[in-house]
Amino acid sequence: MSNRLARAQSLYLQKHANNPVDWWPWCDEALAIAQQEHKPIFLSIGYSSCHWCTVMESEAFSDAAIADYLNSHFLPIKVDREERPDIDSIYMQALQMMVGQGGWPLNIFLSPDDLVPFYGGTYFPVEPKYGRPSFLQVLQALRQYFDTEPDKLGAVKAEILENLQRSAALPANQDLSQAVLEQGCEVSARILAPTRTGNQFPMIPYAIATLRGSRFAAVAGTAESRESATDPETGEEPQLNSRVVATRRGTDLALGGIFDHVAGGFHRYTVDATWTVPHFEKMLYDNGQIMEFLAELWSAGEQEPAFERAIALTHQWLAREMTAPEGYFYAAQDADSFVIPNDVEPEEGAFYVWRYDELQALLPIQTLTALSEQFTISVAGNFEGQNVLQRLQPGTLDEPAETGLAALFEERYGQPPAAVMTFPPARNNAVAKSHPWPKRIPAVTDTKMIVAWNSLMISGLARAAAVFDQRDYYKMAACAAEFILQNQWMAGRLNRLNYEGTVAVPAQSEDYALLIKALLDLHQVANRWPDVAAAATWHRHAIDIQAEFDQGLWSAKVGGYYNTANDASDRLLVRERAYQDSAIPSANGIAISNLVRLALLTEDLSYLDRADQGLQAFGAVMSQMPRACPSLFTALDWFRHATLVKARPQLLSTLVTQYSPTALFKADDTLPNNIVGLVCEGLYCKAPALDEAMLRSQLHSSQQRSG
Repeated sequence: MSNRLARAQSLYLQKHANNPVDWWPWCDEALAIAQQEHKPIFLSIGYSSCHWCTVMESEAFSDAAIADYLNSHFLPIKVDREERPDIDSIYMQALQMMVGQGGWPLNIFLSPDDLVPFYGGTYFPVEPKYGRPSFLQVLQALRQYFDTEPDKLGAVKAEILENLQRSAALPANQDLSQAVLEQGCEVSARILAPTRTGNQFPMIPYAIATLRGSRFAAVAGTAESRESATDPETGEEPQLNSRVVATRRGTDLALGGIFDHVAGGFHRYTVDATWTVPHFEKMLYDNGQIMEFLAELWSAGEQEPAFERAIALTHQWLAREMTAPEGYFYAAQDADSFVIPNDVEPEEGAFYVWRYDELQALLPIQTLTALSEQFTISVAGNFEGQNVLQRLQPGTLDEPAETGLAALFEERYGQPPAAVMTFPPARNNAVAKSHPWPKRIPAVTDTKMIVAWNSLMISGLARAAAVFDQRDYYKMAACAAEFILQNQWMAGRLNRLNYEGTVAVPAQSEDYALLIKALLDLHQVANRWPDVAAAATWHRHAIDIQAEFDQGLWSAKVGGYYNTANDASDRLLVRERAYQDSAIPSANGIAISNLVRLALLTEDLSYLDRADQGLQAFGAVMSQMPRACPSLFTALDWFRHATLVKARPQLLSTLVTQYSPTALFKADDTLPNNIVGLVCEGLYCKAPALDEAMLRSQLHSSQQRSG
């Protein structure tokens, strides 16, 4: 028998609809009942493509004894973090305070009267293992603690709440100097530098800041990578070459097993330090950011053929598997998939990996040999006896290797690449197991539309369109943007989600900030061909949405943007202003960069004043915790080095292709006949450029200035 979550639109919540746990969604009714019955709340947060969330759903949450105890002694609430990142952010921060680390599933216990947490964890097993007690033991101990230790419980809650409130009340700092910027870029480079152990994540906000820092002599450095954390003689960290570090990250992404070399798209992360074996889910937000970063590397002169190939294949993957008929992008694809329809549980990576005997049967010996010379292929494999494809060297793949990859594509999808223009999503496990797939059963696709994630992909496509002169990329990005602009407003407010025509959840700061960035990026790429009318349209929409953003979420008192609007924050413990980068760049880092860009475009200095106040609001964080906020350093780079280039439309077509990280381009047909363009640095302009060479020289020097 299904529970309340059967009525949910979220795929993640629907996956728990048949649990014996009597789940509630996060709502006023559930919170009121918990308070009336004096039941502690068990809050469980995850997302549809989370592997360990799926494991816990099939184990603990499907166990009758656990469900009986949970239903009797707690009020269980299930939240999709992709729907409510504001709730997830607060309680993830609380969990990290409690245990020193976080992750999903996020399972946390709240007092019903004030929603303050008192205990939390991630994965809880059904039986005691991995050095952890069983989930039932945890539940029993916590209920006894809740009932019999009110003083201790109160002390724990008071400490957690105080820490949460302190973290939300950030001290301002007016030091927005070049030294602060360079320190932040250098810290990002050190975080991004190669390591010998641990999981490897894309970490694109750090990569962007590292590449930007390579313009400054104090950050650029000389060493290729660090071999140890400190110099044994001086105790100091060795200097890094930021450009090399950034390029190395791009190369690892484009060559590594994190990239699907057969069909395009990047997986979430790798479970090893060598970028070989991924955690196989594909998230839209990762792919948008990686596409933009690889295009930026190319525009900066790092023209590795693998970058262009990865972008092209990812565009094909988007068109084939991740684009709705209406033009928006789906959210994610799971890591796990079924091997055969009768499987009880899906297997991680099954859609993507290859046994050696399977390759022998599929490929002629010459093709297999050519493929083995380019990729990690062996009889033993590198993932549970199977092979994850990872390129062995950069450069252009030869024709026999590409032929082999095309054969693997056909084995996965049933037809050659050119014949599979669209591939229907498996919307849930039932569809995955029942649809007559031509070959392999694909992973489940979460088909909801998220404004913030779509915006990241729009930005990635826009930058790649400009750099590689690909109008198809631009058209795809513009189509997704048009869908959002035409469908995501309800009662005069932007909404975050769309479930096949049904909008839901008021937009949060990351939705506003990333959408405005995407529109500004579309404005810039429209100069590539050029399309002055389209550029003006994107510009106008960006201004209108910024006004809505400022009205609903800007803090006039302390600066910066709150995660949620006033009327959507009443049930939250604290009202956060997101500044830390995670898998997604921080809302305030992106928003402040947008304000500078809007100031350049409109020549309205009120945008610049707001950017200044926002940076000061997070100034202490930037000085004291630079590793937490690379996107704020990108914003500071914009603030300190903002450059406006006015030029004739035909000239902008080539200027937008080069790496000019703090330049914004604006078409101007009113310039005198003897002037080709004008370069303005901040609040003053250089001498009018009389020819293209002079304009390019001025633009180059504007991007290299250190003050």
